[in-house]
Amino acid sequence: MRLLSITDPQIWLLAGISVLVVFSILVILVAILNVFTIVAKKTTEKAKAVKSTIETSLEAKSFEKASEQDKAAVATALYLYFEERDNRESRVLTIVPYPSAWGPQLNPRL
Repeated sequence: MRLLSITDPQIWLLAGISVLVVFSILVILVAILNVFTIVAKKTTEKAKAVKSTIETSLEAKSFEKASEQDKAAVATALYLYFEERDNRESRVLTIVPYPSAWGPQLNPRL
């Protein structure tokens, strides 16, 4: 009984179709990656344009032209922001009891 024979034409057809499917998938993947590259380039060009616009607008409002009160307000805001960020995780667990119908049955202290 011959299950897989090299002389069988269906085996060669199956092998050819398999190779064709693999290479067609690779071609499709390359096309998709090229599309992503084009989109990424357009996005970076837009980002550079926005960045240059922001830089030109910031040049008009330079740090030297700001008043002492503005500088103090910015410094205070930055200080408070970084203090809050550092204190956010205080490792304290607070359990607030929630009133429910099962509360007195499960915990007689409630």
